[in-house]
Amino acid sequence: MIDSELLVGTGLRITVPKDELASRLGIVARGVSTRTAVLVLGGIQLRAEAGQLHLAATDMELSLRTTLDATVEGEGSVVVPGRLLLDIARSLPDSEVTIEHRPEEAVVVLTSGTANYRLHTYSAEDFPRLPDVEATALHTVDRDVLVETVARVGRSASRDESRPVLTGILVRFEPGKVVMAATDSYRLAVKETAVEATLPDLEAIIPARALQELSRIATGADEVQLGMQENHVVFGADGTWLTTRRIDGQFPNYRQLLPEQFEHELMLPREEVLEVVRRVSLMAQRNSPLRLRFAEGELTVSAVTQDVGEARESLPAPYTGEAMEIGFNAEFLRDGLDSVDSDSIKFKLISPLRPAVLEGDTDDYVYLIMPIRLAG
Repeated sequence: MIDSELLVGTGLRITVPKDELASRLGIVARGVSTRTAVLVLGGIQLRAEAGQLHLAATDMELSLRTTLDATVEGEGSVVVPGRLLLDIARSLPDSEVTIEHRPEEAVVVLTSGTANYRLHTYSAEDFPRLPDVEATALHTVDRDVLVETVARVGRSASRDESRPVLTGILVRFEPGKVVMAATDSYRLAVKETAVEATLPDLEAIIPARALQELSRIATGADEVQLGMQENHVVFGADGTWLTTRRIDGQFPNYRQLLPEQFEHELMLPREEVLEVVRRVSLMAQRNSPLRLRFAEGELTVSAVTQDVGEARESLPAPYTGEAMEIGFNAEFLRDGLDSVDSDSIKFKLISPLRPAVLEGDTDDYVYLIMPIRLAG
């Protein structure tokens, strides 16, 4: 990895539009660490040079960087408490703000109209060196391809840091398509999206949080720049750069997790099923399962929570054969129904103790969900 040089100067002094500053700070502040063990990671680096103000933040998992035009009267670099700086910038009364670093006092002074703030600073020398974007070979990827694919699988990634591999999304570029997969071991989502452009060879486990941040910063952009380093992935969109570490480890072989044969396959109106599930889920509290009972020509969705109450609702379903009742985590089932992008949804079932699969009208998206063993 090639590190960028950190500019450590004295006497940073700039004037910038208040709204633009607040907007750009709002982007990079999402990279500020919420863990205060390393104080400088709670800061945003301000670096002024050549008529621009560069902003950067990192929590050592991902970093966010962006720039804005500024009237630069003094070049240099300083690190200021990030969330506080953002809150101040948003509340300033005037349309312009002057930021001046006074290194001898270890403070930054913000002036806007009659408002004046003095913020204590962190040492710029302690701010981590970030991966060098300029030394990375970049490729162009259609923004909609990445954002849509992330949106369809991202909710299935784990939030349990004890299994780092499952907190990531497996991203693989294949000829003519982008494939992403995510699982928390209770559900699995796989999405294939066709692309026309020629993409670089890529297979990496990328933190789900980083890809979700990319979706936010890429709003309004047509394209995303992508580059690979040994340990990091670089994304650029609309003047903002996101770098994130790659997660080491072996992602589960999701193809082996998908059953090859099913006992029942039935098409249902997705929106109608989703609305029923949402309503009945209100009674699936305290980890109570959502029960789906498939019987001749009918699907009944029910939930019971002790000392709270119960709900039951039915809808027509093209089911034949012996009745079957299967339980699911209500949130996971809602996520799966919500992620299918078609008017109809296909339920593929084996038995009450085997995973079920949800698909849409096409086979480019698969959502596998593990059942919950029902009492009685």
